[in-house]
Amino acid sequence: MQKLNLPTYNFKLKSSENKTLIFDNLRKKYFVLTPEEWVRQHYVSFLIDKKKYPVTLIALEKQLTINNRKKRTDILVFNAKGEPDIIVECKAPQIKITQDTFDQIARYNLKLKANYLIVTNGLQHYYCKMDFEKETYVFLQEIPTYN
Repeated sequence: MQKLNLPTYNFKLKSSENKTLIFDNLRKKYFVLTPEEWVRQHYVSFLIDKKKYPVTLIALEKQLTINNRKKRTDILVFNAKGEPDIIVECKAPQIKITQDTFDQIARYNLKLKANYLIVTNGLQHYYCKMDFEKETYVFLQEIPTYN
């Protein structure tokens, strides 16, 4: 898999039926190692290891319904009160991050009302802080460390 613009982590990998699988420590099972899953696993590890977010506040592929359609957030981080705080949308490294990617995460946030939005393809990371009063967002250099 491609080297990402994130710290390197040691993941448990195995082969099954000619596919490489990666162990997800949060969901406690193996998943097919796609480029997007590679980014997701690195970003979750980054949130826990470098940004100190507790594992207990992180959900992967959390389902939500928007306009009667089922969608899934890649990574959803809750605050200590159990409210959505950060939504992370992961793309494969070869996928260019476009306005469509931001529109996708913004649609999710109409429902979730998280304070921060992150879009990453593992190489580029975009961080936004929501300003619900002004109905806009501000780009940040990075997200805050958990406190």
